Amino acid sequence: MNHEVPVFELGPQGEVMAHAVEACVHCGFCLPACPTYALLGDEMDSPRGRIVLMKEVLEGDLELADAAPHLDRCLGCQGCVTACPSGVPYGELITSFRGWSEPQRQRPVLEEARRAVVLRVLPSPQVFHAAATLGQYVKPLSPLLPAPLKPALDLLPDRLLQRTQWRPLYPAQGQKRGRVALLAGCAQQTLAPNFNEATIRVLTLNGFEVAVPAGQGCCGAAALHTGERGLALQQVRRNLQAFGGGEYMAIISNAAGCGAGLKEYPVVVRGLPEQAQAEALAAQVQDVSEFLGGLLSRGELRPTLPAARPLRVAYHDACHLAHAQGIRRAPRELLSWIDGVEVLEVPHGDLCCGSAGTYNIEQPELAGQLGRLKAGHILSVQPDLIASGNIGCHTQISTHIRRQGSGVPVLHTVEILDLAYRGEL
Repeated sequence: MNHEVPVFELGPQGEVMAHAVEACVHCGFCLPACPTYALLGDEMDSPRGRIVLMKEVLEGDLELADAAPHLDRCLGCQGCVTACPSGVPYGELITSFRGWSEPQRQRPVLEEARRAVVLRVLPSPQVFHAAATLGQYVKPLSPLLPAPLKPALDLLPDRLLQRTQWRPLYPAQGQKRGRVALLAGCAQQTLAPNFNEATIRVLTLNGFEVAVPAGQGCCGAAALHTGERGLALQQVRRNLQAFGGGEYMAIISNAAGCGAGLKEYPVVVRGLPEQAQAEALAAQVQDVSEFLGGLLSRGELRPTLPAARPLRVAYHDACHLAHAQGIRRAPRELLSWIDGVEVLEVPHGDLCCGSAGTYNIEQPELAGQLGRLKAGHILSVQPDLIASGNIGCHTQISTHIRRQGSGVPVLHTVEILDLAYRGEL
C-alpha cells in the first residue's frame, strides 16, 4: 500500500509502522481471521480497515479520536498475521502505533484511573495478590459496584491458592543436562502458581537445573500493548539486566503472552542502546511446550506414566502461542505422547477467547461474547479436560466454562504432563 507516513519524524518506530503499512495489499484474507470483524462485521473493525485508519492518522488526514474506538477494539491476537499471505507484521504495527498515539489521547478520568491501577497492580505479584485477596471479599457485592470495577472481579477465581516463594535455583534430578531460567510471571503467581510449580518439576525431572532470577519483573507486554511505552521500557530494561548475566540454554516462559512479549523486545528497543542485548535475550526465549517438544522430537524426553483411564483433552490454541510465536505442533505432540490421551481439536479454534491481556477489562462486552463462544465451541467436543498454555486464556475460559454450567477442568499443558509423570492423571 502506498503511503506518505513521515518516517523520519517518527524515528525507529516509524520505520516499523511504515513497513507494515506498505506490506498490506488490501487483499482481505485477514477478515475471517479477525474476532472483532466476526462479531461486528464492520470493515473498520478488521485488520485491513485498521491499517488504513492508522495510515491516515499517521499521514495527518484523520483525527486520532475518530480512529481510536476501532483501534481500541483490536485484541492484538495476531490471527490476521497467520492468515496474511503478504506477511504484514500487523502485531508490530498496532503495538508501535499505540505507543506513539497514547500520549496524545485524552481519556475520561475514570477510564484513565482504571488503566493506571491495572497497569501498576498487575505487574507486582505482591500488590496483585493483596488486591486479589481483597477482591475475594468484595466479589459478592459485584452487582452493587460501579460498572468499571465489575469485569476484573468477575474474572477472579472462587478460591486463591497460596502464593509460592520461588527459590533462586532448583537442582536437576539425576544427571544434569543444562541450566534454564524461568520467567515467573506476574498475575499468574497469584491466579495459578501451580503453573510454575509444574514447570519446575517437569524440567528438573528431565535433568535441567532451573534458575528463577530474583531481579526479574513483568515482561512488559501489558503496558506495551496498551500504549504505555515508557512503563514497558522500564520493565524491559529490568529483565534485560536480570536475565542478561546468566548462562542459560533457554529462558523458559509458560505464559504465551509473556513469551511473545519477551520475543518482541528487539522491536520495543529498536534504535536504542539495548537493541543488541534485546536480540540476544529474544533468541534464548522458548515457551515451555516449545522446549519440551524439542526434547520429545529428539527422543530425549523422559517417558511419563499412562493415564489411569482414556482421556479426551481439548487443546485451546492461545493466540500468542499459535499466531505470535507460531507454536502449534509441540503442545499437541506432548499431550498425544501420554498413553491414554486423545487430543481434540476445537471448532473455530483460531479465534481468540477474548482475554488478550487487559482486553477483558477494557472491552468487557466484546470479550464476554468471545469467551462465551469459545467455551461453547470447547464444550461441543465433550472433553474430559481442557488444555491451554496461557494464564489469560486459562482465566477467561475457566470463567465462561463455569458460567455455562460445566465443571470440566482447565489445565496448563505442562500441568497435564506433570500429573502424568506423577501417576495422577
